[in-house]
Amino acid sequence: MAAKVLFSSSKGRFARTTFRASTTMRYGRGYGARSERSSVLVARSSNPLDSLYVRGYSHLHFRTHGTVFDKKQSGSWRLFSSFKAEASGDADSMDFRIFFKDDASKTVSPWHDIPLKCGDGTFNFVCEIPKETSAKMEVATDEASTPIKQDIKKGNLRFYPYNINWNYGLFPQTWEDPGHIDKDCEVAGDNDPVDVVEIGSTQLQMGGVYKVKVLGVYAMIDDGELDWKVITINVDDPKADKVNNVEDIEREFPGELEKILIWFRDYKMPDGKPQNKFGYNNKCLDRDFALKVIDETHEFYNNLKSGARENTEELSLV
Repeated sequence: MAAKVLFSSSKGRFARTTFRASTTMRYGRGYGARSERSSVLVARSSNPLDSLYVRGYSHLHFRTHGTVFDKKQSGSWRLFSSFKAEASGDADSMDFRIFFKDDASKTVSPWHDIPLKCGDGTFNFVCEIPKETSAKMEVATDEASTPIKQDIKKGNLRFYPYNINWNYGLFPQTWEDPGHIDKDCEVAGDNDPVDVVEIGSTQLQMGGVYKVKVLGVYAMIDDGELDWKVITINVDDPKADKVNNVEDIEREFPGELEKILIWFRDYKMPDGKPQNKFGYNNKCLDRDFALKVIDETHEFYNNLKSGARENTEELSLV
């Protein structure tokens, strides 16, 4: 069962304590061979920054502006025996953060503590930016516990010039090493976890952790840095069973790959910047290639985390 909490405010989006709640039913595919009903707690308002979501855990603790919604649940799949997501600071502010905590109320990192692989050929995807929103949210790799925050540019909160049309986020425990030059693209990594584009029909939730199938990858080159864009689909999407590779995307989502290419190529142009470039002749590379990218960047991450590769970028490793 999923609890959907809708609330509004005349002064601050969470200032009022009144809200109305309704419940809906939803099924999850399960972790590995398990297939149980999944539980979801969603908090929504008109602002995408106020929309937070964590699914598939035995306990969810949602906090924002001191208001707590607490719901026991049994998840269809989970990474921890108990898990909490807490939002702190005002939405639409530079102080806004989404933190993740375990059963002992210890703060954990969505980058370091969520496993990359699910063990059944799927991967864990952390959604930073829900589709059809424009706030540029990201895991703060230079802050302790790497919470989700809104990116800042020239002292201002950053927004895309228009909505992104897909759910966007990262693969945990991956890292694009700026000290490694890709032999084919001849540029180094962008010093971030690997970016993920989820093409399903449902708007996922900021801070949500989802099982996804890897389908392909674009090699975007942004300001002379390699910035992989892995194309995926949520396993709960109605078309997930029909889509396993790039060719399937073209059949089930005609024109979608070209839309992704154009969006990421052009989104900086309204700010007067040039188009981004893409390696491999603008081609969306196949699933096998994408899996190699994920494995390589997971190895880069492990080297960084273990100390085998010096942390010269001063990233937070906790």
